[in-house]
Amino acid sequence: MVDITQKQSTLRTAVAQAIVRVSSEETIRAIEQGKVPKGDVFSMSRAAGFLGVKKTADLLPDCHPLPVEHCAIDFTVQGLEIQIKVLVKTFYKTGVEVEAMHGASIVALNMYDMLKPIDKGVEIHTIKLLKKTGGKSDILRE
Repeated sequence: MVDITQKQSTLRTAVAQAIVRVSSEETIRAIEQGKVPKGDVFSMSRAAGFLGVKKTADLLPDCHPLPVEHCAIDFTVQGLEIQIKVLVKTFYKTGVEVEAMHGASIVALNMYDMLKPIDKGVEIHTIKLLKKTGGKSDILRE
């Protein structure tokens, strides 16, 4: 693990995305109408994403445990694709990019798990960092 004891705490933010693609309009309608047998896809996936963000350091050996000060998870439906965006903020010595990408991954995996009984064509795409601020450099890829 990298030694961060000499680094200064600053505001760190990151936004990551994942895309879940379904194979039919019926799946999108079932999600929007709350008719997925396993429950409310957006609410359950958001909760799973929060846990994913918080548990990142437990699963990835080089990630430092850090205080998650804020996390927001949003969904945008366009055609057969659901875009997931995860925003994470902290005031700490190291960034939250991996936490944001881990959260987006967990949201997508939870959606896959919830949708697989009604749609065998669900796919996960494009897990990536869109934006990072704080620390040595900022990144903007949106």
